[in-house]
Amino acid sequence: MSQTDMQDHDEGTRRDFLFVATAAAGAVTAGAMIWPLIDQMNPAANVLALATIEVPIGDIGEGTEVKVMWRGKPVFIRHRTPEEIEQARSVPLDALPDPQPDTERSLDDAGKWLVQIGVCTHLGCVPLGDGAGDFNGWFCPCHGSHYDNAGRIRKGPAPRNLEVPPVQFVDDTTIRLG
Repeated sequence: MSQTDMQDHDEGTRRDFLFVATAAAGAVTAGAMIWPLIDQMNPAANVLALATIEVPIGDIGEGTEVKVMWRGKPVFIRHRTPEEIEQARSVPLDALPDPQPDTERSLDDAGKWLVQIGVCTHLGCVPLGDGAGDFNGWFCPCHGSHYDNAGRIRKGPAPRNLEVPPVQFVDDTTIRLG
């Protein structure tokens, strides 16, 4: 190899190194600029503080519901009557767009307590409750989704049932969300 060939080879290697080093510096700079934008999408401290909440349910009368806020979303807690439980459990699963038995949606085996996130699965609206809609459950007036008294979609554009959050009994009169 001649002196000129070796010099060209060294320059090529040096040039390749400069390209790689410049690209790496550019990637690090871009990452440093983009990271704050991504980081700001994380939940705020006040939302994280509400990751779990305890809700007293002892004063919720049979046939009534309450709405609480959890992680910035409304949660419907309903104390169902025996008639409502029977109505929900008598629906054939093949009649449901998103088939799910009532026993999987209720908090207790008897089906008295129903806890679900009160956000329509169509476009995120908050449905009206207390027996609203065609199926004695919840109705989203924005786009016409009807949910039954187990929070299952029965009619309208919503693709899924109302979501059931992670919930458990702390004692006979208190539940924990989250």
